[in-house]
Amino acid sequence: MKKPTIKYAFYTFAVLVMVLSIWGPELLARYRDRTVLDRINTQTSEMEGEGYRYKLDSSEKLYILSQALNSQSPPESEQNALTRLEDETKEYQELDGTYAFVVNHRGPTGREITDEQIFNTCNQTMAALKELGILPETVKEVGGGDYDATLYSAIDVLEPRNNVAVWKVSLSTNVKNADKSNHLIDAYLDADDGKVYEFYARTEWEWKDVDPDALIEKWSTYMGLSKPLPYETENPLLESTPYYKKYVFSGSGEEISIVTIGFYEGINELFLKISK
Repeated sequence: MKKPTIKYAFYTFAVLVMVLSIWGPELLARYRDRTVLDRINTQTSEMEGEGYRYKLDSSEKLYILSQALNSQSPPESEQNALTRLEDETKEYQELDGTYAFVVNHRGPTGREITDEQIFNTCNQTMAALKELGILPETVKEVGGGDYDATLYSAIDVLEPRNNVAVWKVSLSTNVKNADKSNHLIDAYLDADDGKVYEFYARTEWEWKDVDPDALIEKWSTYMGLSKPLPYETENPLLESTPYYKKYVFSGSGEEISIVTIGFYEGINELFLKISK
């Protein structure tokens, strides 16, 4: 009597398995649809609003920004804030060149320095440069009344996820006949940590007071860059001043960035720049 019972149970189990294999996936899909369709579902993302902000090291940021500044051809239209994720191909296909330097119309995403913070951050940065001996103590602080600040994005057009947000702080051109002595004229600051990639400042120094080798060493350490090497060139017309020295920083692969320390005599303007 036990054998027929076991045989019957086996057949029943086999039929049940066949039914589930045929109808089970469809029933499961319907159940899942009922839990998703016609309902609003939210999910918190740590990367929300950051757009193409991949983590780049200091040398990568330096290279992207220098290339963007050297080939900047910003389009006349806004291009809808070039750090957004959506419609990547359409958004970048109209840009000329491999790198672009454009106004970031979207504004800070929440991680970057805001327009309310930028002047205070710039003063803190200048204080750090003075302490390092990169700027003289006589350079005055910046303020919203006399200075303008604009947020830019330096973008690798072929890989738009690789981009650097920077604030440009400039002495306002609206102030006519302003005394520019001992003033910061222009500076590019990293929008994440406020570090200075490039600056022009009127100082009391003369070129004989500047040790470019020592200055570039201090700046490279401050920026977290590799050791710089002198940039040898036979072209004497690279700058509009005879008082300068160029250095090369190596990046990943064959990428290199050129940094120049120079001085405009007469107006006593010291500069450190990564653009041509």
